[in-house]
Amino acid sequence: MSDESPIPAATVIVMREGAGAPELLMLERSRAMRFAGGALVFPGGRIDAGDQALGGHDESAARIAATREAIEEAGIAPAVVPAPTAVRIAAMREQLHGGATIGAVLKDEGIDLDQLVPFARWLPLGLHARVFDTRFYLTRWDDRAPEPSVDGTENSRLFWTTAAEVLADAAAGRASLIFPTRRTLERLARYRSFNEAVADARAHPIRTVTPWVEARNGVDHLCIPDDLGYPVTAEPLASVRRA
Repeated sequence: MSDESPIPAATVIVMREGAGAPELLMLERSRAMRFAGGALVFPGGRIDAGDQALGGHDESAARIAATREAIEEAGIAPAVVPAPTAVRIAAMREQLHGGATIGAVLKDEGIDLDQLVPFARWLPLGLHARVFDTRFYLTRWDDRAPEPSVDGTENSRLFWTTAAEVLADAAAGRASLIFPTRRTLERLARYRSFNEAVADARAHPIRTVTPWVEARNGVDHLCIPDDLGYPVTAEPLASVRRA
């Protein structure tokens, strides 16, 4: 188990309506990245001092971080209203990559943090060297916004797809998923719309998910609670991708 303190982080699940099932914005992590290299993930990352300064408290800071990471990684700004133009998004991204704080970048923008709906919180202790305490948020894609674009550094590609398609690719060995992402996709695959996802999120109070190892029928499984809305709550430890 790591001796490091958990790193506060935030991630955003961007959803748009599709034919029969919502589509999700997924990123593929660059293989050279230390954490989750080559895995499919949602936009997100650690909460930094600038996020804390603008947010003022943990919940708002996490939503600010999710917005900042979405700008940096995917070229979208989910909590900025009205949706910025492609030119403005590019300028924001350049400022952030140049070291500007999110407060400086958004000082002339409208911010509506209610665009980010709390969905879950994961703290996988003891699974890898870097421990992240990550808050997950849902947001609806604004059709007036410019199309997302990959940053080409931390992430090698981005694309829209359904949760079921990602899970099928993972089952066939065409995609790699870490444990929290897989469990989240299984939950997302149950929804037929963004509104249904929000309703389910609000029906399950946010409680930190910390997986544990438990022997079941003589086989070690990585387990999570069974009352938080996840349809799959255990996976054989041997098949788990930790980070």
